[in-house]
Amino acid sequence: MENNKRPDSMARIETKEAALAFIDEQVAIIRRTVGDKKVLLALSGGVDSSVVAALLIKAIGKQLVSVHVNHGLLRKGEPEQVVEVFRNQLNANLVYVDATDRFLDKLAGVADPEKKRKIIGAEFIRVFEEEARKLEGIDFLAQGTIYPDILESIKQAEGKKAVKSHHNVGGLPDDMKMEMVEQIKLLYKDEVRVLGEALVLPHAMVYRQPFPGPGLGVRCLGAITRDRLAALREADAILREEFDIAGLAERVWQYFVAIPDIKSVGVRNESRYEGWPAIIRAVNTKDAMSATVEEIPYAVLHKITARITSEVEGINRVLYDLTPKPSGTIEWE
Repeated sequence: MENNKRPDSMARIETKEAALAFIDEQVAIIRRTVGDKKVLLALSGGVDSSVVAALLIKAIGKQLVSVHVNHGLLRKGEPEQVVEVFRNQLNANLVYVDATDRFLDKLAGVADPEKKRKIIGAEFIRVFEEEARKLEGIDFLAQGTIYPDILESIKQAEGKKAVKSHHNVGGLPDDMKMEMVEQIKLLYKDEVRVLGEALVLPHAMVYRQPFPGPGLGVRCLGAITRDRLAALREADAILREEFDIAGLAERVWQYFVAIPDIKSVGVRNESRYEGWPAIIRAVNTKDAMSATVEEIPYAVLHKITARITSEVEGINRVLYDLTPKPSGTIEWE
């Protein structure tokens, strides 16, 4: 899997039959590559890493050790949910690492989004290496890298700048000791979901909303502060709750809140109140290479606005991003 270019002759995985054939092929490759060694999996709980986990479990069973790192940039309740599903329901060999302070200290004062991605990616690998040293026979690191991650991270033609880098593409330390296992890195998101269904993963897991590797780190725009990060987490939780109530949760491919490092004047309790704006983004896409903006009913937007501005400390405005991809990207950073 050294080649990062998808062959033109590679057929899309759109049916269960195609998915099962791909699974059989990858299981054979994993067994041949890994042998009797152990694999350390970076498990976020999203569909990409979950599909990789299912493939590895099918291929090598207990030789897989899954590590879930809480870098302090996850959504509200997410670490607890990952532990509940994978350790308690799926009986996975799961290691949970709370590295919140470690990551936020490294990111302190860093405003450039590419630098943030590099720091987060490098620190992830360091955490995994540390966990691997506590075990025996760990020679491989698995990731849920998919093809859009690669396409957006590399230059597609001479003179064309990369859209953005991803923490799991090109951000690995040169001195890393483990060999990579990335069985779905030439697939698009919709193909990964077909695989997930063929692997009989829970529906909620297969259709879990995409979440970037750097998490809220690229939605807390600019230099991350703990107070703005806390506000972002609460505002995002309100958005997700109201989308679920309104029946939008499975209709919209990705929806989230971003908070820039700017303040404007507002009014709270009849007094001047300076706060951050919360920017809502809701898009639909098939392959993540282009996206359209979902038309959210005004009644839903008004309710979300009222809740965020009254319930979340530090926010005094709510904005709705109407920009498709292109010209915007799905994420702000």
